[in-house]
Amino acid sequence: MDYKSAARDIGKGSISPVYVCYGTESFLLREFLDFLTQKLIEPEYREFAVSKYDLAETSLDVVLDDAQTLPFMAPKKLVIASNAVFFTGAKESGKVQHQPEKLLDYIKAPSDFAVIVFVVEAEKLDERKKIVKSLKDITIPFTAMSADGLLQWVERQAGRKSFSFAEGAADQLILYAGSALQTLAAEIEKLSLYVGSGGVVSGDTVDKLVTRSTEQNVFILIDDIVRLKLNRAFTILYELLKQREEPVKLVLLIARQFRIVLQVKELSKSGLSQQQMASQLGLHPYAVKIAAEQGHKFAPDRLERILQQLAELDYKMKSGKVDKVVGLEMFLLGLAA
Repeated sequence: MDYKSAARDIGKGSISPVYVCYGTESFLLREFLDFLTQKLIEPEYREFAVSKYDLAETSLDVVLDDAQTLPFMAPKKLVIASNAVFFTGAKESGKVQHQPEKLLDYIKAPSDFAVIVFVVEAEKLDERKKIVKSLKDITIPFTAMSADGLLQWVERQAGRKSFSFAEGAADQLILYAGSALQTLAAEIEKLSLYVGSGGVVSGDTVDKLVTRSTEQNVFILIDDIVRLKLNRAFTILYELLKQREEPVKLVLLIARQFRIVLQVKELSKSGLSQQQMASQLGLHPYAVKIAAEQGHKFAPDRLERILQQLAELDYKMKSGKVDKVVGLEMFLLGLAA
């Protein structure tokens, strides 16, 4: 079950007595929990009809007892249990011992007035375990979106704020802000306030308003060099230097991006999808998409030479054999050539 299907069912009033939510995309998971809370519990009851437990400190028995206790002054109750590590292969570090088989007994005759949500902050569950197999139909993954899925999410968020993006501006937002949904949501809120209801966000608006981290600036700098947008690339470089970013650090970040480009280029030969490559490299699929596009401009042997040049530049900077800023400028000019 994916979170969209689960949300649709909940919207129609078809709510499971138990959900197991896992994954690293915490923003989506929080959105899902908020949506479930809104649909299950009336606003006036939420203060005392929503219980939250940390299973690193609280026994599963307490959670199940709560779910079987009639709600106080409310028709329904929601019980949220985080750190449900017993669904994974990880060793439980907490002092509390759990008996997952009791959850299997509960599922056979669940309370009709309670919904339990188990939250697991892990990329995957241990599918060999009986508890995971038994709850497979009510397990919801919250993993990193595909590159296309992320773009669609950004455009949907804009629609909810009653504005739209000009062609290419949504992609530009992701390039500038990165793939973290929390950050993107904050930038979308800022853009919506700027253009107002019915407004259109252009690339220039994104350029003017969106906050960029050093890592994202380096990401954009390389993308501009690859696309031979030299003026903007050097503008970004000088902005970073004005912000007192250390040239040696910039060289390391540039090397990291070119290493990713080379890895993506090599992995693509194996026929892996962007999602699979992202998982293997520990990256977001959108970062893999950009790296793949950048890789089209370089042969593998040239990428290896660039990484060697960056290693030599790093050594010369640290040993004082070259002025740091001049060395970085000459590298970028050579890269563009």
